[in-house]
Amino acid sequence: MQVHRYEKIWLAIGGAVLALFIVLLAVNAFAMGMHPPSDMQMIDPQKVDQTPPFDKPGLKQIGEKEYDAFMTAYAFSYAPAVIEVPVGSKVNFHVTSKDVVHGFEIPGTNINFMVEPGFVNSASQVFDQPGEYLILCNEYCGAGHHLMATKIIVK
Repeated sequence: MQVHRYEKIWLAIGGAVLALFIVLLAVNAFAMGMHPPSDMQMIDPQKVDQTPPFDKPGLKQIGEKEYDAFMTAYAFSYAPAVIEVPVGSKVNFHVTSKDVVHGFEIPGTNINFMVEPGFVNSASQVFDQPGEYLILCNEYCGAGHHLMATKIIVK
């Protein structure tokens, strides 16, 4: 099989560009120390109940209208069962799982992530409107998955 001259040229150009991108990526990653941002926290899923702050899940006020919500997901429930905050509050959710992969979604907001055993996931939301907001599990976690929900009451 004969490879035409123009094919050879374009293959060489493509290979050279690929090699250049790999070299630039390596230089950025190793020589300049540029890595993707990550603040992922880890936790032993078998010791969630003994590890602060998840040993006492709940809401902690950290500012005038700012709260940290430490929550655990487990077979067909979340702890705490209900969270109450005033209107205009910013809530920083910190969620981990005791058993299997769960979901954490607050419909009508941008909060939607997976909750995996061994990891602490975080997200923040400002609640400007009064009302009740559901927190739903959107990852199948077993036979009682459809019952797994809790709520945030904004007053």
